[in-house]
Amino acid sequence: MDLLELSALDLADVMRSREVSPVEVTEEALRRAERLDDPLGLYVTRTPERALAQARETEASVMAARDRRELPSLVGVPCPIKDLTPVSGVRLTLGSAAFADQVSDVDDGLVTLLRRAGTVMTGKTNTPELGLPCYTEPDVAPPARTPWDASRGAGGSSGGAAAVVAAGVTPLAHGSDGGGSIRIPASACGVVGLKPTRGRVSPGPYGVDVAGLAVAGPLARTVADAAAFLDAVSAPWPGDVSALPPPRSTFVDATRHPPRTPLRIGLLTRPVIAADAIVHPACSTAAQRAAQVLEHLGHHVEPVPSPFPAEQWAAFSAVWAALAASAPVPDGHETSLRPLTRWLRERGRQVSAVEYVTAVAGMQVVARQVAAAWSDVDVVLSPTLADLPAPVGGLRDDGDPAADFAAQTRYTPWTSVWNLIGRPAISLPLHWHLEADRLLPVGVMLGARLAEEETLLSVAAQLEQAVPWHHHYRSMWDRIHGDSG
Repeated sequence: MDLLELSALDLADVMRSREVSPVEVTEEALRRAERLDDPLGLYVTRTPERALAQARETEASVMAARDRRELPSLVGVPCPIKDLTPVSGVRLTLGSAAFADQVSDVDDGLVTLLRRAGTVMTGKTNTPELGLPCYTEPDVAPPARTPWDASRGAGGSSGGAAAVVAAGVTPLAHGSDGGGSIRIPASACGVVGLKPTRGRVSPGPYGVDVAGLAVAGPLARTVADAAAFLDAVSAPWPGDVSALPPPRSTFVDATRHPPRTPLRIGLLTRPVIAADAIVHPACSTAAQRAAQVLEHLGHHVEPVPSPFPAEQWAAFSAVWAALAASAPVPDGHETSLRPLTRWLRERGRQVSAVEYVTAVAGMQVVARQVAAAWSDVDVVLSPTLADLPAPVGGLRDDGDPAADFAAQTRYTPWTSVWNLIGRPAISLPLHWHLEADRLLPVGVMLGARLAEEETLLSVAAQLEQAVPWHHHYRSMWDRIHGDSG
């Protein structure tokens, strides 16, 4: 049995039953990371000593447990943390040479919750500078590459997290999503990526989310594993200013049952934020085939319009630039930043207080427009991306950051809509395209109403059962582990 090819929940079960040791699992995860880190750009910082110490602590708790059912849901499961999130005593580079020597002195609340759920932290995964671009090509680590074709990028900004899961190094990884940063790499790497509802995962007790765009979520190979991650981290912290209704039982339980009634699915294939985006035929086909499967499952599918004109997306871009400008870059390190980051920060500095307030209000207006445009559907289905996984360097343009940013919008013409409106969305690896003798994943995205993660996870699990994708990993794993070993 290849332990790390099990789902996170199945892996936890075999450790809970004492069939295998958490230390053994962690050691194998560390061995795989050491072999594949440089070729695939998985980590910024690996933490083998910490991981083994946590694994030994976990093993002791497993051996001491009188009732194994009382052990945490993800006991012993390796789960790295994205390098935008602080872990005490570990480098926090934010994907930037300007922060290369920064070390955090606190654990983020999410890190605490994942440890309580039993996970073992194996390191900090690769991310682009400040998490800004949708590709992961930082100065502090090699580019993150999709394991399906190492000439192509893993997407961003949770590129390392998606690649580490796809490559069979860990079954689960933490990501964050402010404009598609979980779902973009999920599509490029052929895994499940879930962006929860705004406020579902608290940024507390230390963090804040000024604009309400970003939220933490999972990269996984199964829908149930993504749900288990959400169960583990959707807990409040003191000082939270909003609260969402909890699931009826658990988010994992939602994956075990189909939706209670047939859903009204809206099919959206027209790009939203970039009117000039050219959609690759494989991406359109992926969404159309998913629509056919959903109809076969008894749901009703109908086309829905683009919910707002592309120019209204300017509110998002203004806020994005202002957030980039607000990053506390150390004095004297501005020149260490990438051209794209410097360009965004300069744009952000030009946004006045009145313009920022107007942009935030514009985002809220867009949310109401979307609610009205899609009021007759429960779930919206679209491609995740407009193209296949992009070649490393294919979107990046250091000589013309404006062109770089425009290329990113054409590549991701749907994902940031869900950040603007705060609703949950998930990318599933439902389609595969053969390109130059390499099988490449093509993600399909589904988004639901506010706080309706249960509906989203339920229909996603239905699709996983109807169009399973797990068998595709086998040949890729044989190739990359053979090449690396």
